[in-house]
Amino acid sequence: MVVDTGLHSKGWTREQVIEYMRTNSAVSNTQSVSETERYIAVPGQALAYKIGELTIQRLRRQAEQALGEQFDIRAFHAEVLRDGSLPMAILERKIQRWIAEQKA
Repeated sequence: MVVDTGLHSKGWTREQVIEYMRTNSAVSNTQSVSETERYIAVPGQALAYKIGELTIQRLRRQAEQALGEQFDIRAFHAEVLRDGSLPMAILERKIQRWIAEQKA
């Protein structure tokens, strides 16, 4: 998220991003270049990925709490992935319905 913000908010150059990644992460030079180019091409990708991750983790906690012993991680993951990419608001409603169905 640092390099995504650096590129698109702070105006970092491609070379600055590659150097930052080489200095501050364990990725190879090839990975640094490919990730940098992905961040250049898709502004906000890292932020969107993180928001999705946090949302899915929150939904999992909700499902675990609501279903208790009935919670099945495989079924939860299948439901999250079933319809492919979705806006988070739609995924949230979908998982809420799934939780209600599992409780019934």
